[in-house]
Amino acid sequence: MKNERPRIKVPFEAVDIIIEIASISLLILMWCYCIFNYTELPDTIATHFNAAGVPDDYGSKQTIWMIPIIATAMYIGLFILNKYPHIHNYMINITEENALKNYRFSTRVLRIVNFLCVLLLTYVSYAIIESAFGKRFELGSWFVPLVIGFSIVLPIILLVYMKKLNK
Repeated sequence: MKNERPRIKVPFEAVDIIIEIASISLLILMWCYCIFNYTELPDTIATHFNAAGVPDDYGSKQTIWMIPIIATAMYIGLFILNKYPHIHNYMINITEENALKNYRFSTRVLRIVNFLCVLLLTYVSYAIIESAFGKRFELGSWFVPLVIGFSIVLPIILLVYMKKLNK
């Protein structure tokens, strides 16, 4: 199937720049925190936590690099995907008249999701390092329900907004 959607460049707005700077800053902070604490980490660290935030699996301290690597690869991948809004999925037919507003909305949503994923992975990386130093770092009973709830509520809000945007 050939994509006949208009190919236009979506200009950045101030909020887009702020989100990108925040995401990159979190990535840099995560890498720095891992780099600066790596030599002090014990040889075995917690690599998985149960819903209560208690470590239930352990591995080599080298596994601390997996989260920053995954976060960076995911950020770069979604950043590149955002350059091609004409290939995103839409619930309506994209025309020359509605392309800019739908592309802007789609790229902004993807940018926010990218930021939230980097934020989540930064938090998990921080939690792993802090627990490795023996600090009782509980993710808390709120963490899992918050992440799951947010993952359910956000798409619903976005669908309602998308319908309103295209009336």
